[in-house]
Amino acid sequence: MPNRTEALQLMQEWTANESLRKHMLCVETAMCAYAEKFGEDAERWSIAGLLHDFDYERYPEPPDHPLKGNEVLASLGYDEEIRTAILGHAHYTNVPRSSRMAKALFACDELCGFIVACSLVKPDKKVSSVEVSSVRKKMKDKGFARNVSREDIVDGAKELDVELDEHIRFVLDALKKNAESLGL
Repeated sequence: MPNRTEALQLMQEWTANESLRKHMLCVETAMCAYAEKFGEDAERWSIAGLLHDFDYERYPEPPDHPLKGNEVLASLGYDEEIRTAILGHAHYTNVPRSSRMAKALFACDELCGFIVACSLVKPDKKVSSVEVSSVRKKMKDKGFARNVSREDIVDGAKELDVELDEHIRFVLDALKKNAESLGL
């Protein structure tokens, strides 16, 4: 199976948009942190986070994303657990999120995007200024980051069997720890 360096090269080859690249790197960071917490293989979990949207620029319409990307990943030797987790991050694929990896990917995806949006409205535009309470407050504002599904954030924490504030804190801490490399 390809390693993290090869996965990063694939993501960069397929994704020109810097915001989308940053999103995948943020999800990778959260996935790696959860893998370490759960005693899982951090590199495999990182790869799932890093590649979950790699095909989005070429195939932005459902169900092409992530189905077309899944075909590419299979042809390159990525294993079934990673590919199934990536398929499961999109509701419309109807792929069940049965592994802990799949549940974590779903739980981290929307939340990472929302936390980044929260950081961008801070005066210093830094994730270090974001707190759990400010994330929860912004979740109530339906006009803020309106494309981010609050329902997916809440459901993701439930599926991962983590209390919502704890989940927000955990992901926030992971992003803060790597803020410089993530450009946050």
